Amino acid sequence: MKTLAATLLLCFAAAFASGGLARTTADALAEVTLADLPREAQEVYALVGQGGPFHHDRDGVVFGNREKLLPGKPRGYYHEYTVRTPGEKTRGGRRLVCGGRKTAPDACYYTDDHYRSFRKIRT
Repeated sequence: MKTLAATLLLCFAAAFASGGLARTTADALAEVTLADLPREAQEVYALVGQGGPFHHDRDGVVFGNREKLLPGKPRGYYHEYTVRTPGEKTRGGRRLVCGGRKTAPDACYYTDDHYRSFRKIRT
């Protein structure tokens, strides 16, 4: 019994250390079409392509991808943008995170839970 418990503990520790239990892999991100996003997200997506103007001073800042939920890229590759949440007085938890050139991103991702999960946007 001790051996089984020790084996399970080691497996759990290895999975946790590798991030296997803490996150999904970037390659397995769910996708969402632009048309299926909330209207506010569609508007911000259009603003990204135009270079703004944005409503929040934090829009366009570098997103660090510390949780490693998005594909690994060099620091400065990703930028985040606030997606307004109706009825919310603060910035809320909805964001677009886009990678690549600011006005012509390689890919954009949507989160509605403040970076706990992402969906890749298909246009």
